[in-house]
Amino acid sequence: MVSDPKMNVGKRRRLAPSEKYEIYVAVLTGQATQREAAERFGVDRSTVVHVCRTAKQGALAALAASVPGRPGQSPESAALEATRAEVERLRATVTEQAVALHLHQGKARWD
Repeated sequence: MVSDPKMNVGKRRRLAPSEKYEIYVAVLTGQATQREAAERFGVDRSTVVHVCRTAKQGALAALAASVPGRPGQSPESAALEATRAEVERLRATVTEQAVALHLHQGKARWD
């Protein structure tokens, strides 16, 4: 007995991540229209639209987080690391200036 996707009207179908990716690739490459993909996987066309939108946003976020030489680092982590490096640089500069000032002015006498 063959199951007809149209007979599942009202029933929700959970797609596996691999199926969502397959839908996205099929629509992206033009192998299927949104309607054809929806029919093939037995889901509503709005589900296909949502899958494609989510996949595109996820891909853009992953590419934005991709910092050369630092795999898997988020933009926030990269910014935090840069800020910490700047704080350390400033700390070293202040220390260097304090030493130079101390050497220039010398130690005050206690008498």
